[in-house]
Amino acid sequence: MTSAKIRLYVEHPLGQGQSVPLNRDQAHYLFGVMRRSVGDLVALFNGKDGEWQADITEAGKRGGVLAVKTQSKALQMPPDLWLIFAPIKKARTDFIVEKAAEMGARRICPVQTDFTNADRIRQDRLQAHAVEAAEQCGGTFVPEVCELQKLSRVLEEWPEDRQLMFCDEALVGAAKTLRMAGGEKWAILIGPEGGFSQAERARLGDAAYAHSVSLGPRILRADTAAVAALTVWQQALGDWT
Repeated sequence: MTSAKIRLYVEHPLGQGQSVPLNRDQAHYLFGVMRRSVGDLVALFNGKDGEWQADITEAGKRGGVLAVKTQSKALQMPPDLWLIFAPIKKARTDFIVEKAAEMGARRICPVQTDFTNADRIRQDRLQAHAVEAAEQCGGTFVPEVCELQKLSRVLEEWPEDRQLMFCDEALVGAAKTLRMAGGEKWAILIGPEGGFSQAERARLGDAAYAHSVSLGPRILRADTAAVAALTVWQQALGDWT
């Protein structure tokens, strides 16, 4: 069977024989931008039921209908990993969300630290970036992008069974890498451009669940640090091993 080259995220149950309606934006993308028409194949996923091949049965400017045929991929869940980061400039925050979705984060959590410049985000826009990243990279799961919260509140409500990889810029050049700690539930914490405050660093240093690490001999930009940290964790403890 020929596989579809276009992948589309839908908020609709998927199964053999299921009809999936398209909204106006999806119809514009498929029929106006990608020039697809009735009879063409599209790959669908919803983050729950894996990936399915579907035929276009109706095509219009304001909508359309797809008929689901066969499953092409089972649902592949990423590791139970959260990426917690302080928002930075708009384009670079978008980059962090996109790469986190591609690299296997299950939840993406923007936080406001003592030195965070941004005091608001567009959660819906960042969630859309996560969807687009999953569509492009072949993933079958879309991570949740949370609303902006204060780091202090996140730490106050920290679950006892989750470990934290604390990427501390104060350790630049130190030979302190991620050790094989136990547990399947993890999070990575990336600070803002101004770094962590002494109070935040002290609080994390006292936490039994926090594991301070260095990301090498140079201070990295926040977006670079997020990609580097995800790579380190995936290779040491994730599904890249």
